[in-house]
Amino acid sequence: MTRLLIWSGVFLGGWIGWWLGAKLGFGWAFFLSSLGSIAGVFLGWKIGQDYF
Repeated sequence: MTRLLIWSGVFLGGWIGWWLGAKLGFGWAFFLSSLGSIAGVFLGWKIGQDYF
Protein backbone atom coordinates (compact mmCIF):
# COMPACT_ATOMS: atom_id res chain seq x y z
CA MET A 1 0.00 0.00 0.00
CA THR A 2 2.87 2.36 0.75
CA ARG A 3 4.22 2.02 -2.79
CA LEU A 4 0.81 2.92 -4.22
CA LEU A 5 0.60 5.98 -1.98
CA ILE A 6 4.10 7.08 -2.96
CA TRP A 7 3.32 6.64 -6.66
CA SER A 8 0.07 8.56 -6.27
CA GLY A 9 1.88 11.32 -4.38
CA VAL A 10 4.51 11.63 -7.11
CA PHE A 11 1.83 11.81 -9.80
CA LEU A 12 -0.42 14.30 -8.03
CA GLY A 13 2.41 16.42 -6.63
CA GLY A 14 4.10 16.61 -10.02
CA TRP A 15 0.86 17.46 -11.78
CA ILE A 16 -0.05 20.20 -9.31
CA GLY A 17 3.48 21.62 -9.48
CA TRP A 18 3.43 21.62 -13.27
CA TRP A 19 0.02 23.28 -13.33
CA LEU A 20 1.12 26.03 -10.94
CA GLY A 21 4.46 26.48 -12.70
CA ALA A 22 2.79 26.71 -16.11
CA LYS A 23 1.09 29.87 -14.89
CA LEU A 24 4.55 31.38 -14.24
CA GLY A 25 6.41 30.09 -17.30
CA PHE A 26 7.98 26.90 -18.62
CA GLY A 27 11.13 27.01 -16.48
CA TRP A 28 9.03 27.29 -13.36
CA ALA A 29 6.80 24.43 -14.46
CA PHE A 30 9.67 21.95 -14.50
CA PHE A 31 11.09 23.21 -11.19
CA LEU A 32 7.77 23.21 -9.33
CA SER A 33 6.86 19.82 -10.79
CA SER A 34 10.08 18.42 -9.37
CA LEU A 35 9.39 19.92 -5.97
CA GLY A 36 5.82 18.64 -6.05
CA SER A 37 7.03 15.14 -6.87
CA ILE A 38 9.51 15.19 -4.00
CA ALA A 39 6.80 16.39 -1.63
CA GLY A 40 4.49 13.65 -2.95
CA VAL A 41 7.09 10.98 -2.17
CA PHE A 42 7.42 12.23 1.38
CA LEU A 43 3.68 12.59 1.98
CA GLY A 44 2.84 9.24 0.40
CA TRP A 45 5.48 7.52 2.49
CA LYS A 46 4.39 9.28 5.66
CA ILE A 47 0.72 8.41 5.17
CA GLY A 48 1.63 4.82 4.37
CA GLN A 49 3.70 4.50 7.54
CA ASP A 50 1.20 6.18 9.84
CA TYR A 51 -2.08 4.69 8.63
CA PHE A 52 -1.30 1.38 6.91
